Amino acid sequence: MKIEFQNISKSFNGGNNVSGIAVLDEISFGVAEAEFFCIVGPSGCGKSTIINLAAGFIFPDKGQISVDEAAVAGPSASRTVVFQDYALFPWKTVFENIEFGLKCANADKEQRRQSVINLAEKVRLSQFLDCYPDRLSGGMKQRVAIARALAVNPNIILMDEPFASLDQQTRDVLQEELLGFRNEFLQTIIFVTHNIEEAIFLGDKVMVMSHRPGRVKAILDVPFPKPRRPEIRNDSDFLKLKQSVWRLLREEAF
Repeated sequence: MKIEFQNISKSFNGGNNVSGIAVLDEISFGVAEAEFFCIVGPSGCGKSTIINLAAGFIFPDKGQISVDEAAVAGPSASRTVVFQDYALFPWKTVFENIEFGLKCANADKEQRRQSVINLAEKVRLSQFLDCYPDRLSGGMKQRVAIARALAVNPNIILMDEPFASLDQQTRDVLQEELLGFRNEFLQTIIFVTHNIEEAIFLGDKVMVMSHRPGRVKAILDVPFPKPRRPEIRNDSDFLKLKQSVWRLLREEAF
């Protein structure tokens, strides 16, 4: 497995003398090399915590997270994160935002320039390299964030509801573009979402979580071949799988 979560539990301090809040309880799962692994679950079940643990931003109270059989000991350029709120630097241009990770890695200036130009073309932002984030739409900002994540050529991309704040049309387009990037670059992706249809359209597998403290309720294979066309969303088997996931989630929501 590329990534393994082994018996992970995590709690957070409640503050003001409130006892710790258990967020994850004894979760175990694995993500294979180049797999697109989607996670759905009720609000507060620990989905974002899984992303932060895999990124090495926080550490479990119990259990171990490993990448290529080595324990995660902190952040790494081999694991990049795309957040819901874009997390772009407002004082930097599109070019400088995409370039940021490469600059931190001390990449050669010409190498950085060529990489940024190539990625900007792929995400359709070539004409906006000198613009600042406040001049961009939400979809364009997220394209910048994805390009920045790809720029350092990571092995793993961790995505925490990256399309949640976008309108449905932009969201659908970016889903298709993300599958295209993934097929080209072949990274392993863990993708958190509240949207069942999005999880099935993108994922090779969908993990359904219980309510807090989060546990693994089910891991479902998505049988549809890639590349996937938008029309697959209307396929009867797609809709049946969507209903199956919804039934699992509904048991946790009520």
